[in-house]
This record gives sequence, C-alpha cells and structure tokens, in this order.
Amino acid sequence: MQLVGLHSVGVKQPFTLSIGAKRRSRRALSAALRFRLLRKLRSARTAIVLIFPLLSLAVTGSAISADRGDMAWSHSQQMIVVIVPDWNATTGTLRTFDRVHGTWHEIGKVSPVVVGHSGSAWGLGLNPPQDDGPVKREGDGRSPAGVFAIGEAFGYAPTLATALTYKPMQPTSWCVDVSGSPYYNRIVDARIVGEAAVKGATEHMRLDIFNHGDQRYRAGFVIENNAQQKPMGGSCVFAHLWKSPDSTTTACTAMADATMDRLLRWLKPDEHPVFVLLPQEKYARLRESWRLPKL
Repeated sequence: MQLVGLHSVGVKQPFTLSIGAKRRSRRALSAALRFRLLRKLRSARTAIVLIFPLLSLAVTGSAISADRGDMAWSHSQQMIVVIVPDWNATTGTLRTFDRVHGTWHEIGKVSPVVVGHSGSAWGLGLNPPQDDGPVKREGDGRSPAGVFAIGEAFGYAPTLATALTYKPMQPTSWCVDVSGSPYYNRIVDARIVGEAAVKGATEHMRLDIFNHGDQRYRAGFVIENNAQQKPMGGSCVFAHLWKSPDSTTTACTAMADATMDRLLRWLKPDEHPVFVLLPQEKYARLRESWRLPKL
C-alpha cells in the first residue's frame, strides 16, 4: 500500500512513502516538534528567571529610594539639629550645620534647649511617616519630632535682624489652636479675620501684653509641623526664647536669647533651611538613610 506524500520545498512532483517509512517520518516529525517545544519552554523559563530578579530589584530599588533616595530636604543647605535623650526628655542640645559640596559641616557651638513639658512625639513634617514611638496630638504637651521646614520669623519689634520673612506681632495677633477651624495652625490678625475666627484660641502672640511682660515671643520662628492642618495634628509650634534654662514649653523648642539671635542672623530662605528634632536613638538609626549630619 502506498500513500501520497507531501511536497517538500523545491520538489514539484508527488512522491510516495511506504507505511514503515511513514511511521519513521512521523516519529522524526514528533521528535522534532518535541525538541522545538522544549526549546520554547526553556526560553520561557529563562525569561522568567531573568525577569523576576529584575522585578525584585525594581521593588527593592523603590524601597531603597524611599528610604535613602531624594528626601524632601535633599536641596537644603542649612540644618538645625535638636537631640533629646529620649521621648520623655524635656531638655536637649541644638547644633547648626551648613552643607558644602554635599557634605554637612557643623558651625557654631552646641547650645542647650528645652522642649515640651511631656517630651516629644512624631510630628507631621517632611519625613516619611513613622510609627515607632508616640505620635503628636493637639494639646499633648509634646514637641513634634522629625524633619520640618522653617517658616516665617515673628516678634514684638517692627523689624528684626534676619533674612527670614518677618512679621511683627500685633495686640490682635493669635495662633489658632482650635482643631477644625479654617485657621487651625495659622497665625492671624483678629482685625482682619474677625473676632469670631479666633474664638477659643489660646495662643496669643503678644505675651508681653497679655502675660505681664512675658518675653518668650519677642523673637522666634515657625517650625512647620502639620502644615496641612490635619485635625488634632498639632499646632502653633515655634522656636522661641525660653523663660529659664529649666522651663519647658507646650510643644515648642525654646532657647537662650543669644542662641536665637545667632539662628535668626544665620538662617537664609534661599538655603532652604530645615529643623530636625529626634531622640538620640532614633537619630542614630535614621542618620544615614535620611542623610543627616554626623554628630
């Protein structure tokens, strides 16, 4: 019995195969197909093996970037660093740094400061959110920890020796510490926003007038915690003058007159200065990944 075979490339006339030859041909064809299929499977497995490490690298690369990459303060050339011993400490040390050619250099002397009467807690600043410690809440008596932009300067006098934007405080100036208010965590003038807008606020900005000549707000600047006005996220956080070296604050960082004067003369908005407050152990853990100065 004969079967009509297929035309091969370049063969124009039909040819015939015996049954035995046909079986051998089928086996050869089947083997060839299996070989081609195996090659495709191996290629696919190789691609998977190659792709997965790349995917892993992309994921871990993103994580590294989030942890070690461009931070919101990567363009900052001035940094104030306040270190406290632990979350419940009410005193600390202040250092100042300039960044030159990508390297932080300490300038000036180490100065003592005081912080909130309950210590410190993670605030809402420029750094990625943290949860390994207390979290700042309105009225908790804790100074916010983290990395923060430095805002406007304020004081009692019409002018102040600083390159920061300066706003002299008026007898009608308040910082609104009422969560939920449209002016929450903002310094306002009641003559402009209306008396109703500052109802319930407790942070009067002219302490000298309303608190027997209190000089704590004679000169200071805003530490921009909770700039987004998150309800109960904390408000009215300043660097200001202390009443005494053993006093505390409600949520601010306070210091001697000479320290404040030095900071105000040194800070330059064009250098994008930032304020850092961290417990000693957290600073040691985060220093490298956050690219903070070596102490």
